[in-house]
Amino acid sequence: MNPSDAKIALIGLGYVGLPLAVEFGKVGPVIGFDINEKRIQSLRAGMDSTLEVSSEEIAAAANLTFSSRLEDIEDCNVYIVSVPTPVDEFKRPDLSLLKRASETVGRVLGKGDVVIFESTVYPGATEEDCVPVLAAVSGLEFNKDFFVGYSPERINPGDKQHRLTTIRKVTSGSTPEIADFVDALYARIITAGTYKAPSIRVAEAAKVIENIQRDVNIALMNELSFIFDRMNIDTMDVLNAAGTKWNFLPFRPGLVGGHCIGVDPYYLTHKAQQYGYHPEVILAGRRINDSIGDHVAERVVKLMLNKGGQVLNAKVLVLGFSFKENCPDVRNTKVADMVKSLSAFNMKVDIYDPWVDVDEAFHEYGIRCLADRPASQDYDAIVIAVGHEQFLAWGEAGIRSLGRDGAVIFDVKAILPRDASDGRL
Repeated sequence: MNPSDAKIALIGLGYVGLPLAVEFGKVGPVIGFDINEKRIQSLRAGMDSTLEVSSEEIAAAANLTFSSRLEDIEDCNVYIVSVPTPVDEFKRPDLSLLKRASETVGRVLGKGDVVIFESTVYPGATEEDCVPVLAAVSGLEFNKDFFVGYSPERINPGDKQHRLTTIRKVTSGSTPEIADFVDALYARIITAGTYKAPSIRVAEAAKVIENIQRDVNIALMNELSFIFDRMNIDTMDVLNAAGTKWNFLPFRPGLVGGHCIGVDPYYLTHKAQQYGYHPEVILAGRRINDSIGDHVAERVVKLMLNKGGQVLNAKVLVLGFSFKENCPDVRNTKVADMVKSLSAFNMKVDIYDPWVDVDEAFHEYGIRCLADRPASQDYDAIVIAVGHEQFLAWGEAGIRSLGRDGAVIFDVKAILPRDASDGRL
């Protein structure tokens, strides 16, 4: 098959799938498929709730249509799967959505078709977990009647500088010929170029270690912040000084959430344990980063007590609930951990995030965020959890105006000047 002859079905229209559908829709026929009919209706109206793609960008994809009807993608010959791959409550990989998407594709798969997976998985998942489902449902033979590829997503939610087309794309295929096809297909839309991995398993492994590397480095920064806090040394002062050396890596402490960094390490460690190896460094980093919400809550309480304030029934305002700045995504947000820890001290906690859908936050976490900027000015403590542009615009005076005189200000993201808060990571 020639890439120019591809008729693509994009399965899953979230943060990853929609930008792909839009870009491919500029160069050829694409059907964006999602089982969420509400999502389909919104996209048909040119509205993207993730804020990753503008109405103008959707309109510019002249060959793109949207559907939740399986029969509408029966005539496609390339299926790109981009559904979430989370972990369960025990930190084990949850491939249920990926397998269901494979079943969906299997029902319309035809001879000669290619299925490309973008979801983050452990090495081997595409061929060991997805291909058997495709073959069983379709009745077709792998690498004879149908073929697969893997091209890991590199979407960075909320980042308007590093976009899909400007980030180099790793590609792979189940045969040398399919690897060439997949690479050429993505080369049609990726201006930054592509990198053809020698195998699907290599491409899968590359994806998980990209985020593991960041996770471990941030864990180191978080551990350093634990140490320097006990020494009464400002961690950011230390990092700014150390950063004057040319090869010092500019990682910073913080809450590590989201659909990638806080999840991907568990995919590789799960697979490693199946091979009889128990990872130490990776899991140690995860334990540190998973504890930051509790750590921040404890530091806020100590600062309140040191100022002579009351903790019981105190009012606390948390600014930000999404997992990162200028983004509505609440998946795996560690702010939720911090809120629960603060509430465990019998404090009344309000959360305000101008980017987040309050109903979605409540559905996911049972936490009700404020719909509007808080009118109260008697908070005993204010925690800046996410560095949204709105909070930057408020500045120190705007943030302090929400609290009573002497209120504790804890700046998780260090968005305020050094002396403008009572504490920061």
